[in-house]
Amino acid sequence: MLDSLLRPKSIAVVGASRRAGSIGNGMLKHLVGSGFTGPVFPVNPTADSVNSVPSFPSISSLPTVPDLAVIVVPKHLVLGVVRECVAAGVRGLVVITAGFREVGGEGVELERELLELVRENGLRMVGPNCMGVMNTSPSVSMNATFAPAMPPNGRIAFMSQSGAMGMTILDYAMEYGIGISQFVSMGNKTDVSGNDLIEYWQDDDEVGVILMYIEGFGNPRHFTTLARRVTRRKPVLAVKAGRSEAGAKAASSHTGALAQVDIATDALFAQCGVLRADTVEALFDAAIAFSKAPLPKGRRVAILTNAGGPGIIIADACEGFGLEVAPLSDETQRRLREHLPAEASVANPVDMIASATPEQVERAMRIIAADPGIDSVIASYVPLGLEAPVIAAAIKRGAEGCGKPVLAVLMSKRGLPQGMAELQESPIPAYRFPESAARALGAMWRYRQWLDRPVAEIRRFDVDAGRVSQIIASALRADRERLTVSEAFEVLDCYGIPIAPYRIASDEEGVIAAAGEMGYPVVLKAVSQDIVHKTEAGAVKLDLRDERSLRAAWRDISAALERESTAAAEAGVMVQRMWSGGRETIVGVTMEPRFGPIVMFGLGGVYVEVQRDVSFRVQPVSTVDALEMIQSLRGYRILEGVRGEKGVDLETLAEVIERVSQLVGDHPEIREMDINPLLAFPEGEATMAVDARFRVGPRVSSGDRSW
Repeated sequence: MLDSLLRPKSIAVVGASRRAGSIGNGMLKHLVGSGFTGPVFPVNPTADSVNSVPSFPSISSLPTVPDLAVIVVPKHLVLGVVRECVAAGVRGLVVITAGFREVGGEGVELERELLELVRENGLRMVGPNCMGVMNTSPSVSMNATFAPAMPPNGRIAFMSQSGAMGMTILDYAMEYGIGISQFVSMGNKTDVSGNDLIEYWQDDDEVGVILMYIEGFGNPRHFTTLARRVTRRKPVLAVKAGRSEAGAKAASSHTGALAQVDIATDALFAQCGVLRADTVEALFDAAIAFSKAPLPKGRRVAILTNAGGPGIIIADACEGFGLEVAPLSDETQRRLREHLPAEASVANPVDMIASATPEQVERAMRIIAADPGIDSVIASYVPLGLEAPVIAAAIKRGAEGCGKPVLAVLMSKRGLPQGMAELQESPIPAYRFPESAARALGAMWRYRQWLDRPVAEIRRFDVDAGRVSQIIASALRADRERLTVSEAFEVLDCYGIPIAPYRIASDEEGVIAAAGEMGYPVVLKAVSQDIVHKTEAGAVKLDLRDERSLRAAWRDISAALERESTAAAEAGVMVQRMWSGGRETIVGVTMEPRFGPIVMFGLGGVYVEVQRDVSFRVQPVSTVDALEMIQSLRGYRILEGVRGEKGVDLETLAEVIERVSQLVGDHPEIREMDINPLLAFPEGEATMAVDARFRVGPRVSSGDRSW
């Protein structure tokens, strides 16, 4: 429990200072000024009082043991203060002081000693190198941060890995009147982590929405397990910094070339229901909506406006955020015509024209919100002669009791604060710009889809894991990082992944004999693992329909292999039956050090890196995850079937993805793999792997430090 940090009954400020402008002075001033409901004890060995509050020379001299000690002393004194806290029985620490791991050198060792001291004695600590903690609940009223004032009390809990961003965010909340319940600046995350805070907030009835500003993960897998559970109870929204961090630059496989840390973060969030925002502004736009309005039951949105331009902007933005600007019913349009000017447009968006009165706004709002074919409403108004508070009140009256999310856009600074204040106590979030409202509603719709999504179960298949371990061990003993084609196909077969029949041949007559066994037409391709992209090397020949064309193809490939290397030529070629009519897809995996195996699915073949129509998930992948990976592709309709063509067997495709997920989870020696192409056929026909590539290496143990 983190009550000693976020719900303390008493607080000591160790390093409280008389010097105006110092951190120690400001911290005490903010605690007292916020109206903290318990006693605050300044600790300063050279002062009798600080800011008119009686001071004490040490923790041990306090009249009672404080729940929380806020430490703002120089870094060389921190360990000594913590030892005093341990001896006195203090349970919570917020170490503001910097100069630890973040500066390297001796700071790393100092932080290690600090953590050891905290963990050995059962304390909980935020920091070091943080800007503090805050709880605005009237029962606590604690501002133990650099921020001079607290935002209003609300239902949003916020954690930040950046102190500077924390200050910016609190300022933003103050300016726009956004209600914050609790705030934690995590600093170096030496003890209390983001996972700890999410777990604490999941059971806090005063927290309705959890926001995160994070710069990196320590243990993404633990986060996934925890977040999957928490997001079923309350929304979790995140800004993850570092979108430009490139991953796997030198990777040779298609999957490794495409996967990046940022892609892994998106995949992780998608699997556990965390909503990602690109900016802090977008984060708060969504948080305001979640903290006030009910969730939409569907994606159908109506737009009410008094100006055509904003209506068009909102409609475009809604479509971009996955919402549908749905047609209004004939009855709704009839009723609107009765109450709006003849020049008004009663289609969706509804344009009341500039002369619309507050009474017309209220009536139109009520009519639209009652339409059974509409799940939510965005009401936009440009004040033209009327003040924003008047229109805000009309929107509020019209939406009363509708039970649907209604978002307001008040597009003028004139009277805007008062207009937003008019809606402050209502369930209607208000925005200055149309895109902000559409983006927030889009986030709410995505969260509704997550709640409606079946709980993901990880399937386990009956496989021959022992044989795969033997194959990988044999390759590593031979100092090979690539499996041969035969080994790769055997690995797939051990995990129940269907493979296209094939023969390996090392000379021309062997090629002819293999084709005779399998039947024409055939495909001929090199098997050497030294040739990564066979098409570019001239080492693939397709649709060979007779012996003459097969012999010519053999000679061409042999010459190409000789140009590559003697070893490539000696490895021989693969003869496969030529299959037609299937859709080319790709399933692959790359190993990301922080996240573990990242599974990829996409439209495959030679154009995979050009089209880049792929999706990712972090292993393990459930059936629901696998189907979402398939359905999220831009080219999904190709797999569904177009122009009378039958769609492919999606369930079999999903099962292959799941089996690949189990394979790489069972065998962490697999660094990269591709099945490309994986030919997908309609239900009742075989789905099969036509080519596969594996890169392996010794197991690497990953850390389990919580982020």
